[in-house]
Amino acid sequence: MSNPFLKQVFNKDKTFRPKRKFEPGTQRFELHKKAQASLNAGLDLRLAVQLPPGEDLHDWVAVHVVDFFNRVNLIYGTISDGCTEQSCPVMSGGPKYEYRWQDEHKFRKPTALSAPRYMDLLMDWIEAQINNEDLFPTNVGTPFPKNFLPTVRKILSRLFRVFVHVYIHHFDRIAQMGSEAHVNTCYKHFYYFVREFSLIDTKELEPLTTGAPCHARLISSCV
Repeated sequence: MSNPFLKQVFNKDKTFRPKRKFEPGTQRFELHKKAQASLNAGLDLRLAVQLPPGEDLHDWVAVHVVDFFNRVNLIYGTISDGCTEQSCPVMSGGPKYEYRWQDEHKFRKPTALSAPRYMDLLMDWIEAQINNEDLFPTNVGTPFPKNFLPTVRKILSRLFRVFVHVYIHHFDRIAQMGSEAHVNTCYKHFYYFVREFSLIDTKELEPLTTGAPCHARLISSCV
């Protein structure tokens, strides 16, 4: 999943949110470069996601959460003009799965929303989490809080729902753009990572294992 290929396929002007970047010279930046080098070298994704010897798990996870946030933003941004209140009045992953939004502020109870509204709230929420220094500390030596991994699990499970919606409701658009292989690679990277560190309950992954044949083949190629 080399960046030059992604740039050719995806229009960076359509990125749903500005990219969160790592500060050069920081440990997180070096880890990010190490992770990207493994991907660009064509390393087996199962190996690429493994924690490098001597590195801190929380730092490794934090780097990947930010990276997945950026990549999923990019993927959704490419199809967002076709994901409207009219075309997607419910945030779903096929007829069996509906995703309702809940947060600590306006939506205290799970609330049915359109897909674009759900995506907007989701990306705002994730952006707030990863920019929160108390949750994602950037200073070397600052410990991660006890709620870091539980919050990461919630972030990643919600990002997975974007993959579900895009694959099941906008797959034709992805294929039409010729970006199927690259989106698949993004998803496989995500899938291997969350499985490697048990960051998403396997039951959460069911929408893409029981969907259309193309999605089932995608998952079967991951296991």
